Amino acid sequence: MFNDGPLDLLIRQLSSLPGLGSRSAKRIALHLLTNKEKVMGPLAQSLEYVSDTIQECKSCGNLDEGEICRICRDPKRDRNVICVVATVADLWAIERTGSYRGVYHILGGTLSALDGIGPDDLKIQPLIENVQNGEITEMILALSATVDGQSTAHYIADQLNSSNVNVTRLAHGVPVGGELDYLDDNTISTALKARKRA
Repeated sequence: MFNDGPLDLLIRQLSSLPGLGSRSAKRIALHLLTNKEKVMGPLAQSLEYVSDTIQECKSCGNLDEGEICRICRDPKRDRNVICVVATVADLWAIERTGSYRGVYHILGGTLSALDGIGPDDLKIQPLIENVQNGEITEMILALSATVDGQSTAHYIADQLNSSNVNVTRLAHGVPVGGELDYLDDNTISTALKARKRA
């Protein structure tokens, strides 16, 4: 349509984003181009700034400014309780509820035999070492109620079977096959409060 020019490149890049198809990408591109000064320029500056500023937290894996994220720097957080999640989106979903005051560990995904993702592909070993070397008394396995999520939870629980850490999982409210990022705040909050031993 645009002979692989700059507009076509923009549309292709927009349509590669999650939740955007070709038609949505064309509408967004048109809106950006017809509002260059008000929308496109500031958006381009924001993207560059965020790209240069945001990095992965060396402690938990969250995305934030600086080497250590705000959650890990917060002195009011309970460092005896660690919540294990698969992705940053899952951390954000739990934080949205305002019902958890511990710290986090982001695995970077879940175990998946079909996709060839094994324990060495995730941040499981640093988690195990952190739990064994630290003052953690409870680990909450806040993983999605999918086959991969549950397999990952079982694997981690087995690794810590001989430790003194109380390993719990999210309970009521999380549907089988459900993913945390798509659940409402009340469901996640109820699940956190009703967690049980893994």
